[in-house]
Amino acid sequence: MAATGTRPGALRRALAAGWPPALVLGVLLAGWQAWTSSAHVDPTTLPGPWRVLTQGWENRQALWDNTLPTLQETAAGFGLSFAAAWLVAVALDFSAAARRGLYPLLVASQTIPIVAVAPLLIIWFGFGLFPKMLVVTLVTFFPLTANLAAGFASADREAMRLLRSLGAGRWTAFRLVRVPSAMPYFFTGLRVSITYAVVGAVFAEYAGAVSGLGIYMQAQKSAFRTDLVLAAVAVTAVLSVALFGATHLLQRLVLPWERRTTEEDRA
Repeated sequence: MAATGTRPGALRRALAAGWPPALVLGVLLAGWQAWTSSAHVDPTTLPGPWRVLTQGWENRQALWDNTLPTLQETAAGFGLSFAAAWLVAVALDFSAAARRGLYPLLVASQTIPIVAVAPLLIIWFGFGLFPKMLVVTLVTFFPLTANLAAGFASADREAMRLLRSLGAGRWTAFRLVRVPSAMPYFFTGLRVSITYAVVGAVFAEYAGAVSGLGIYMQAQKSAFRTDLVLAAVAVTAVLSVALFGATHLLQRLVLPWERRTTEEDRA
């Protein structure tokens, strides 16, 4: 009975959360279409959304063929970022020397312009997958690491002391208290990072690649196919939104008690 009562409620909440942005997007697209049609704007300068949609559909195979390499670079780069973020955040939590030595460098790394580093990575490592992975990692690593480190630091000190007084080792206390405490922070960082991951892969392709949405955009821009450039931009946006939504689903699966608490608060 509880399950059948929960699903319609979750669907209603999803619809209630989804229709305002859908309405705003619809109004913006309708206004864009009306203006380009009434002002007879040259489609090589600014095509209407209907032309972007129809031309994107007609060229869907080429878009799909270039989406797959971008997805591969995104997944590989974000996987590397994910592993590195956990390793560094754990090191920061366990070692005061690591915090003093590494954290300022992590902050300073965010001041490095990716637009200057990406071409260098292509020169050093070629046109393969690895330099794209590094660009995605550089773009996504810091928010994930910083949120994880903040989550570990937010753990209940009394619970840590209690476990240590009962004889638990440092790793056991870390696993039982600090990791669960860090999970909400981790998913916040995950959502921030994942929205940058696809854009990072596209930018890396701009710096040098043989296929991918970045290369496709460059080719269509050179051919004055603004409609197909915008179609590729739309694909990039859809991928980012889909990955962002996937992090919410993953959080609901990994942290089911958070969902129950929220539902109880709403009730």
